[in-house]
Formats: sequence, structure tokens, C-alpha cells
Amino acid sequence: MQDAPARDGGESPLFSIIIPLDDHRGQWRQSWLGWTSQNVDRRLYEIILIVPPDLLLRADIEALTGTEARLEYSESVHDVELSALGAARARGRYLFFTESHCRPEPDVLALCIRAIEDHPDWSGFSCKSVPICHNVLSRAEAAMYQSDIEFGMKLHPWLKVLDQCFVTRRDVYEECGGLRTDLGHFAEWVLAASYYARGHMVGYLDEARVHHYYVGKLDELEIFTLDFVQGEIRYLSEARRDPGGELIEIPIEWSERDKFDFAIARHALNALVRYSLAGRGWKRPDEMLQAFRRWAAPALLNEVRARLAARIAVLHARTSLTVLSAVGASAATGRWMKRYIASLIRFQRLDCIRRICSRAGPPRRLFGDCVLAQIGFHCMESSAGSAFCWSEPEAAVRIAGASGRNIVRILGPALRASLDQIGVYFYLDGTLVDSTAIVVGRDSFTLRVDLPPSGIATLAWVCPVLRGVGDSRRLGLSIAAIEVARAEKK
Repeated sequence: MQDAPARDGGESPLFSIIIPLDDHRGQWRQSWLGWTSQNVDRRLYEIILIVPPDLLLRADIEALTGTEARLEYSESVHDVELSALGAARARGRYLFFTESHCRPEPDVLALCIRAIEDHPDWSGFSCKSVPICHNVLSRAEAAMYQSDIEFGMKLHPWLKVLDQCFVTRRDVYEECGGLRTDLGHFAEWVLAASYYARGHMVGYLDEARVHHYYVGKLDELEIFTLDFVQGEIRYLSEARRDPGGELIEIPIEWSERDKFDFAIARHALNALVRYSLAGRGWKRPDEMLQAFRRWAAPALLNEVRARLAARIAVLHARTSLTVLSAVGASAATGRWMKRYIASLIRFQRLDCIRRICSRAGPPRRLFGDCVLAQIGFHCMESSAGSAFCWSEPEAAVRIAGASGRNIVRILGPALRASLDQIGVYFYLDGTLVDSTAIVVGRDSFTLRVDLPPSGIATLAWVCPVLRGVGDSRRLGLSIAAIEVARAEKK
């Protein structure tokens, strides 16, 4: 195994161990001793300590490490920014990302060398994370995260990058864009998706063990989840098309963010009420009840109330978790830890969507510039070469056109039936569109409608529920595009 030339002109080590020192949790000495005690030739690796602006910590590190480590100083206090800086300054052919509250076993690098030789198809791999716990909350925290880690490493197709102990070829890391420092801890997921999308295999080295210290403090958990969620919402708001972006799972708070536009939601509810009062379409009472449950909250509860309800859920879960941990109820603490994190993430997502998207401008439009907002749609998909979006049986769009008579065309692949058999009813600003103003084509509806002086109106529709085979969603119309144009005068 031949060393590559270093960036400074000398020979490079095989590994660069990158340790950001911001979140050491009092464990950085143990981490340092673990890396200096590896049972391989010391010339095979360099240790890069990236030091935040903490004068006391800097003095302690300089006194302990002497010349055995490369110290890189930064004014940042975020471990992702520190890690990215360490990677930029690294000389090794392989980067080993870890954390200052993680302690490796003595044979970790030896096992990594063997894995590189045995798996030439791996562009990187994560090692095994072994939890270190010291109280009830840290055990609950570790159980929750270890479950997610095991799923990612062994079952998930691409979520293989674990920043506690991730080894990667340096050239592949750079090709995949590295750690995006503006995304906080969500950068780990984006990097993992980029590796997968570019065809780079990331393995899992179960026998190489790195011990991870769980702090077990709710305040720190809240800070970490907020950092992750802010990065997630910031990434989604950019609507970039980088390799791997299509792999990122869209959280329901983001996909349904238009529901907080309660004005448009009320049009969907109004259409549902009128449809129901006219006795149309409902074959089963439970379907009607499900539809009203779906639209009552977004139509009657605005964004402020939704965030308030989410915040109350967080406070309830945190109070319960604190009490249970104080009395030492381990099993119940574990259950409430999951509830607390789930409620915390929901609240933080709602809050971040409000803050970040208000600065980023209006959300991305599904159907073009003539549709200002929409509600009641599933994600875009494709079939038989057609890209389209299923609406729910009740949906609404805010459209923009010219004042007066306009032609609205709703285009979509005829996937469920000929459109005249569906039994769909359209409502413009709450008024039923007369059937004589609607032309049904093979793959479109064409409506002749009058828009108000502003040229902006809300078009809602209701149709019977379609249940796809093996699909639990409530489906309505399949829509590829919506066009609005001024009607030609006769």
C-alpha cells in the first residue's frame, strides 16, 4: 500500500484522524489517549485536533499533546464546521471523522487497514458505535439513537455515514461535496445521500469499535435536534437538484406546510361541505368522517395555534420524562424519551418553516407560475413516462390570471378512469362551477371561469375517494399541470 504525495510536498500518512473539540463532554483526554494508543505504526496516521476559541481548553490541549498532534485553530464552535476545516487541512489518503467524546479501542486502525484491503469496492465505511452511559437519561438516549444507528448501518440503503466513526477516501469525500457547514448536523445525511447517488459504496465495519459517551441532558438534546432540523428545513427550502437530493425523505411538516394557509384550506373544507350536503359521492360514512377530520384542523387552526399545540406536546413529554427519570423508571423513561424527541422535532420543524421560509420567499410551486399556492396534494411521482401529482379527493389551488373571463386547464394522465366518469365537482371562490362551463377531455378538464378584478381566485374540487392497491393514501385526481389563460373574445 503506497502512500500518496502530501499537499505540502512530503509523504502523506494513510489516515488523518479528525477530532473537533467543541463538544468533548469532559472526555477529550480519553479520546486523545485512545488514538495515541493504536497498535499500528504511528507513522501511518496523523491526529488533527480542531480547537474552538476556548483559551483554557487550548492551553490544556497544547500542554498534553505537545508535538504529537496537529492543532488547527478555528473561531467556530460548531463541530461540523470544525470537522470540515480538519478535512480541508488533512494530508491522509483516508479521513477518519470522529468526535472528542468518542474513545476508540486499540485495534480500530488495524481493523480499518484490513477492511480497506478486503473491500476495495468500499469508498468509505462506518465503524461500530458502542454507548457509554452514566444515568437513566443517558441510557434512554443511547437506546433511542443506537436503534436508529443499527437500522441505518444494516438495513437502510444509503444512510451509512456516522460522524462518530466514519472513514472515507479523501478524494471521494471531496467529489461528493464534503460536509456542508451551513446545514449543521443535517450535513451528515446530505453527504450520505451524495455518496449513494454518485455510486460510491459505504460499508459497515462491525468489528471496529468506538465508544460514544451519551451525556443524558435534555437541554443538550434540544440544542442538537434544533441544529439538525434547521439544516433539514434550510436544505429543503433551497430546492436544489444536487445528486442525492431526491433521496432525502420529505417530512410531513414540510409536505403539508400549505395547510397553515388556512384561507385556502377553508375553500377545500367549504367544497367538502357543499359536496356532502348535496348527497354526492359518499358510499361509506367512515370515509365522510375521515374527510372532515382531515380538513377541520387546517381550515380552523392557523399556524400559530398549530405551533402552540406542538409546544404543549413538547412540555408535556419533557415533564413526564423528567419525573420518570428522577424515580428511575427505565422502561417508561425510554418510551417517553422517544415521545419527547418526536414532539420536539415536530415543534422545531414548524417553527423553522415559519422562520426560514418567510425569509426564503414563497414555497416552490408544483404546477407553474399561475398556481400561487396549493393544498391537498401528495408528492410528485411518475408512471408510464408521465410526471404527475395525485391530489387528495378534496384539494384547492390559488390561481392567478387576468381579470374577467379565463380558461383554466387541468392536465393529467387518465390513470383512474375517463375523467367524465370520476364525478368531480369544482368550486371557484366557494361557488359551484356550472357543468356547462366544463369540457372534459381524455386527459384534461377545461373550465371557463370569471376571475375577480385582482385576477386571483381559489379553485377547489371534490371527487370520490380512490384507493390504490397496496396504497393507503386517499387519492383524487392525477395532475401534471394547471394552465390559466385569458379567454379569447368571440
